[in-house]
Amino acid sequence: MEGYNFSKEELNRYARHFAIPEFGLAGQEKLKQSKVLVVGAGGLGSPVLLYLAAAGVGKIGIVDFDVVDTSNLQRQVLYTVDDVGQSKAQLARKRILAMNPHIEVEVYQEALTRDNALQLVSQYDVVADGTDNFPTRYLVNDACVLTGKVNVYASIFRFEGQVSVFNLSAADGSRGPNYRDLFPEPPPPDMVPNCAEGGVLGVLPGIIGSLQASEVIKVITGVGEPLSGRLFLFDAAAFSTRVLKFPINPKLEIKELIDYDEFCGIPKPSQAVNSFDLNVQQLHELAERGEDFLLLDVREEYEFATDEMGGKLIPLNTLPSAFSQLNKDQRIIVHCRSGQRSKKAAKLLQENGFQQVHNLLGGILAWREAYGSKNIEAKVAEG
Repeated sequence: MEGYNFSKEELNRYARHFAIPEFGLAGQEKLKQSKVLVVGAGGLGSPVLLYLAAAGVGKIGIVDFDVVDTSNLQRQVLYTVDDVGQSKAQLARKRILAMNPHIEVEVYQEALTRDNALQLVSQYDVVADGTDNFPTRYLVNDACVLTGKVNVYASIFRFEGQVSVFNLSAADGSRGPNYRDLFPEPPPPDMVPNCAEGGVLGVLPGIIGSLQASEVIKVITGVGEPLSGRLFLFDAAAFSTRVLKFPINPKLEIKELIDYDEFCGIPKPSQAVNSFDLNVQQLHELAERGEDFLLLDVREEYEFATDEMGGKLIPLNTLPSAFSQLNKDQRIIVHCRSGQRSKKAAKLLQENGFQQVHNLLGGILAWREAYGSKNIEAKVAEG
């Protein structure tokens, strides 16, 4: 035991690790001395945090500004009904310390931004990216590249998941491929819905998050071969897997952090960039003035039943067959959850002869953030 610093309790706790010849005391010591930053304490973050804490990672940082919502409980296994409305990061800290009191947990109850990313990432050895949007994924990647940290990435959507390891240090000091080598450009913002809009199988984050945690442990301990330069793909519906190889782009150079919303083509909810887009403040002013318009909600029925802001419900996939219900001479303001589906719907209406159509930036999320439980008093009569 000379050279290792384990208490009697830790020796018992990690006995199954010690029994693995390739892992042993040396591997466990590396875990104990390591620091991992987990960005996102949601679907992926839940299993990642649970398994990294159980494995004995010495210090875990948790970045998450969100609170628990009832809709999270289908997949975010760190939380319970009693936790709704409370901070995910604080609850996660409490739960994983209860599981393993021999570790240190730091909470950052804030969004990861280009203002704080370099300072946060630089304090850790490895970053586990459990986020669900492209701007933050590019931000995490670039911050890791600029600070020389390893980025263990995972993503989920409906039945499918992905895992990879970016910016891994080689024996000669070079670095492996990063996220931009795999995805040089983000997809158009209205082409890829997030999990809330596209859905996700509840068990999928557990599967993919566990694989992500496994890659973190492999990177730290040097045991096994991490997924550097390889992308693991899993399809739960077909129960199929694939591994794709991808190279470094020698022309790629990351010099600084940028405006990632702008890079990903996402307009800020507070800024209407043209006459097609409308922000929530402008919508509020129209309603306050009593102007005539139809607020059209293109979410699904189950979303509308949970929360609605006074509009007429026509789900996006049924909109083409419902044109007759709408008045082509009336001003129509289209909204969804965050502004992606409504943008598609508004363009579809314009293409079919509706002239006065606007997309609400930020959707009902931006409206609730600005005006709480207040709803719109707008005309919802048949066209």
